[in-house]
Amino acid sequence: MIKIIVGNKAYSSWSLRGWLALKQSGLPFEEEVVALYDDAWPTRREQPDIAPSAGKVPILWDGDIAVWESLAIVDYLADKVGHDRFWPADDAARGFARSIAAEMHAGFVDLRRECPTVMRKRFPTKAISAEAQANVDRIVSLWDQALTRFGGDGGFLFGAFSAADIMYTPVVTRFATYALPLPDFAQAYCERVLAQPFVAEWMVAAHAEPWVIEKFE
Repeated sequence: MIKIIVGNKAYSSWSLRGWLALKQSGLPFEEEVVALYDDAWPTRREQPDIAPSAGKVPILWDGDIAVWESLAIVDYLADKVGHDRFWPADDAARGFARSIAAEMHAGFVDLRRECPTVMRKRFPTKAISAEAQANVDRIVSLWDQALTRFGGDGGFLFGAFSAADIMYTPVVTRFATYALPLPDFAQAYCERVLAQPFVAEWMVAAHAEPWVIEKFE
């Protein structure tokens, strides 16, 4: 059976993406949650089940095959179960979806840095830098284009919940955590993502975790 190793569910945005990809695949899997920032982590990350990724999570094991990085996990699973579970069939929509997923994977550094992931917290509206606000504006613009051009009546970026939504789910949680102001359509999209059953399941587990990392709280 496939196994995925993820970090603290309250704090590990990358782990959320890999786990959501597995849920989206429909394949049965086992999960192991590891504490990323406790005293044992420097030793734990060197163990054989995590070492191939240089200590990064999530890491997916399929037998003796190791796959890490969120987009790599999406692609690996899409090859196994069919790309239509993850990407739109239409060429224009698929090209746009892959582009915005890759942009999320590689970008928006200022927003990430100023608004770290704390999925079980809600703070008053946070003041962010002009650079982080530019990240927010870009994300909102991409959502607007996707929903307008390709969303139809499905409620998600390309109609049904897909890889693009998976990649942006941690941003949705950041927007909620820090009460960042959003246009009405973007706020409504965030609410739909947070209500999506896979996302809601993760959030319940995040709230139930015993670990508390003070520097993020």
